[in-house]
Amino acid sequence: MRSRPLMAELHVIGKINRGHGFPEPRLFAKWNVHIGGGWKVVQGEIEGRTQTDLSDLADAYFSHPVDFHLTTKTIQGWPRFHIQVWHFDKYGREELYGYGSVFIPTAPGDHMIKCHTWRPKGGFTDELTHRFLGGGLQLQSINTLDSPDDRMRLQTVAMGTVELQFSVITRNFDKFGIIA
Repeated sequence: MRSRPLMAELHVIGKINRGHGFPEPRLFAKWNVHIGGGWKVVQGEIEGRTQTDLSDLADAYFSHPVDFHLTTKTIQGWPRFHIQVWHFDKYGREELYGYGSVFIPTAPGDHMIKCHTWRPKGGFTDELTHRFLGGGLQLQSINTLDSPDDRMRLQTVAMGTVELQFSVITRNFDKFGIIA
């Protein structure tokens, strides 16, 4: 007699491929996977940072690997991929260029995802300072990306797009009544 599986499993293998449409080159990205309370990390990293692409090309090429394995007994708190794109200026300063967030695909298979990014928009003085001195407004907490109410109150400026490639593998979701 076969025993019942312990948990449903989600394995994601892929990469943060490139960023494009940002105002200036010399970019790097910080990323993390936000999971709900019913999820556990079995193996792999769920946060990291890419190298800085120091080329003067219009696109930033990261090719940064992403590989993690999660388990769950619930579909609630489905994993989201958060990304922050930063600019490294010629004076060695790091400036936030944008935030982005996408759900990890629920369907097994290969997925190309475009994650659109944005930054908070300040008042006239804030924007003038940002334009000439750099810096700019930042979120107090990255958890704002998961709160629709908080996000709706923000005024934002569209920034560039980050291209993600994910291969998603699911196991035992059907045995737990989870239809992805």
